[in-house]
Amino acid sequence: MNVVGASVSEAFYAAHETRDIVLPNQTEHVSQIAVDIGGSLAKVIYFTLSADRKGGRLHFKKFETEKVDECIDYIVALLKDAQHYNVQHVLKATGGGAHLYYDRLASRLPGVVVQKEDEMECLITGLSFFITEIPYEVFTYNELDADPIRFEEKTKDVYPYMLVNIGSGVSILKVDGPGPKDFTRISGTSLGGGTLWGLLSMLTDASSFDDMLEISKTGDNKNVDLLVGDIYGSDYSKLGLKSSRIASSFGKVFKKGARQNKDNFASGDIAKSLLFMVSNNIGQIAYLNAQQHGIKRIYFGGCFIRGHPITMNSLSYAINFWSNGDMKALFLRHEGHLGATGAVS
Repeated sequence: MNVVGASVSEAFYAAHETRDIVLPNQTEHVSQIAVDIGGSLAKVIYFTLSADRKGGRLHFKKFETEKVDECIDYIVALLKDAQHYNVQHVLKATGGGAHLYYDRLASRLPGVVVQKEDEMECLITGLSFFITEIPYEVFTYNELDADPIRFEEKTKDVYPYMLVNIGSGVSILKVDGPGPKDFTRISGTSLGGGTLWGLLSMLTDASSFDDMLEISKTGDNKNVDLLVGDIYGSDYSKLGLKSSRIASSFGKVFKKGARQNKDNFASGDIAKSLLFMVSNNIGQIAYLNAQQHGIKRIYFGGCFIRGHPITMNSLSYAINFWSNGDMKALFLRHEGHLGATGAVS
């Protein structure tokens, strides 16, 4: 894809929006569509030419994996619309679902070449595309700043760095160079987006992951979590622990007799506590791996983040706290589409 001179006109849109990317110098139709099918979500990326064929746009969509047929229907419709280009179309498929749903994809897309691509290689290729080619893509987040979002300048001088990809689970990759093989999976954890989604499905009435994130905005985790101040009555200054620091996630639940009446706890409080618990755990694991490998730049990707302020601030706080400000938590506007973008790049 020709991305030289990609538009920066969307720079001041909210960073969490998965906005289309304008490619003014791409004048030929791209016959490839890519899909990254994970354990929870399927992500689609495709290109369309402008009406005058002077450039075009990259588009981004996502579907719940349990409704994968809706995703396939969408791809079928895209390919039908593109038939007039009279070229051999290719579907690049990555993620676990590229294998799990391969036969279904092939049967629904007769005449289309379905190519399976390595998941981790696609993640790195997609991330490299965004951080080196797309302006106003990478940013830091700090809720204490007047403008919490600060964009980073695009640069090719980024190695080594670490990618913490948060999907249903978490994979942590150390990247040493621009090549598709210049990386190592150094760690991971099963406590990821699927964990949060699953627990909140059982504990609240939220019907989707976005609903769960939304209700967390109204919650107060202090009603659920046991804080340092609840134990000491104040800060534990000798260890640098503020009274508001979480000592035990969900530590107040047993004390309040929730076994007898679970309705004692508001859904928003539960959602915020679980979001903090998962995010803080991922942040600490990320820091420990970065410290072990001498890495300062930590990119967080995956649809778990979704530009959600509480999530980003929790991850940023964890990295800053544990590293004493020596490391950065870096986010991307298209964080959930790294794999699909890498598959089509």
